[in-house]
Amino acid sequence: MPQTKPQNDHIAIGEINTLKIERDTDYGYYLSAKDKEEVLLPNIYIMEDEMPMGSLLDVFVYTDSEDRPVATTKMPYAKLGEYGYFTVVDYKSYGAFVNWGLPKDLFVPLSQQKEHFHIGKKYILRVCLDEQTGRLYGTQKIGKYLNRNMKGLHPNKRFDAIVLAKTPLGYKVVADNQYEGMLFSNEIFEPLRVGDKREVYIKQVRKDGKLDLSLQPIGIQAKITQAEGAILQLLKEADGRMPFTYKSDAEEIKKVFGMSKKNFKRTLTALIEDGRIVLHEDAIGLPK
Repeated sequence: MPQTKPQNDHIAIGEINTLKIERDTDYGYYLSAKDKEEVLLPNIYIMEDEMPMGSLLDVFVYTDSEDRPVATTKMPYAKLGEYGYFTVVDYKSYGAFVNWGLPKDLFVPLSQQKEHFHIGKKYILRVCLDEQTGRLYGTQKIGKYLNRNMKGLHPNKRFDAIVLAKTPLGYKVVADNQYEGMLFSNEIFEPLRVGDKREVYIKQVRKDGKLDLSLQPIGIQAKITQAEGAILQLLKEADGRMPFTYKSDAEEIKKVFGMSKKNFKRTLTALIEDGRIVLHEDAIGLPK
């Protein structure tokens, strides 16, 4: 799985790192950042045909059972600073261990639990880093990590969100791994459960540092989103390429896409800026 992203300057625990395959050993490959710091990718993750020496590789870095940094090509359910819905697999007097998709379970110290954890139950947790030990851990105490600075936020801004809890009003969520928000029950027309991940849109930025959210875009943005879906669907049906650009004939646009040239151009711009389509000299296409 060699990649073409820039090589990391430093190795970052809890994140996806792009590292250079530096040398082969009995235990696996050693991968390096630009500062020459190295981390082991154990043999179990190595596919020699796809990982030539000197190439760049995307890996997740965390610490093993002896608190040594180690790389893996597997990706956890949530990375550093992200939220996930994790199942408890073991419990000790000093804390719990949850499955987060990697061989070594994620530790949740007793001090980071708001309630007594039970094996087999699932809990919303944030993945954090102990700066002193370099260990990753999970916490249920997320209040101090929520961002109350609403600068730059506006209605219809789109975020990824995870559902935290059901309330009398609806569902409390964390959007963009940092903002607390609410989805109201009378505006939800699909099944929703704690731990579900959804795209959400800002309805209102509140003075108390929280967000009123919606599962659907509102106002003119809703029309743009519908138009985006129509263009993308037609591109898929046309094998990813269609002979249309900003200069295409208005009548032909209306005939094929069912929208005005003005709406087509506006939607085209939104799709290009989001990287969901590519504009060629004589056509539009899906990215490869």
